[in-house]
Amino acid sequence: MRERVKRTGSKSLAGSLLLAHPALKDPNFRHTVILMSAHNGEGAMGVVLNRPLGKRLGEFNGEFSLGPLASVPVFRGGPVQTEQIVLAAWQTHDEGFKLHFGLEPDKAAQLAAEEGMHLRAFLGYSGWSGGQLEKELKQDTWVVASVPGDLMSHPQDDGLWRAVLGGISLDWRLLADEPEDTGLN
Repeated sequence: MRERVKRTGSKSLAGSLLLAHPALKDPNFRHTVILMSAHNGEGAMGVVLNRPLGKRLGEFNGEFSLGPLASVPVFRGGPVQTEQIVLAAWQTHDEGFKLHFGLEPDKAAQLAAEEGMHLRAFLGYSGWSGGQLEKELKQDTWVVASVPGDLMSHPQDDGLWRAVLGGISLDWRLLADEPEDTGLN
């Protein structure tokens, strides 16, 4: 399998995945896969892809109950502004990856009709102030990876983190498959 880890520097990580390092214990980010939507000198932002709430937008918010977005799954997007609903859509194709983030409901409904488009609602988001993410990357808090073409074919829970991290290399696979309590080995 080809290496999917991106090297960091001054390059924007928007459109990449941040995978929580296996040693990261923070409950907000333990075993998370974050889809980055923005990254520049002022800060960074993304949403957690693998924290499903087990609800659909129509169940969660009455404004959407009878509309075209009623069946959109809702995920916990991160610890920032958890009362805010963020709509996002993405599509992978031969040329790469296309992300629509912070959509208005009308635009989200329009995109939902496109073939291969994946639509999600997120409660809150993950955010970093200017320089904060770069510092965390230097401390090996995160593993940066490209979005794999089969991203949506994996379970959208801890299984996603294991699949994407384990797909980078054999060493990462061993760490991803390590049990929570290593004393049980």
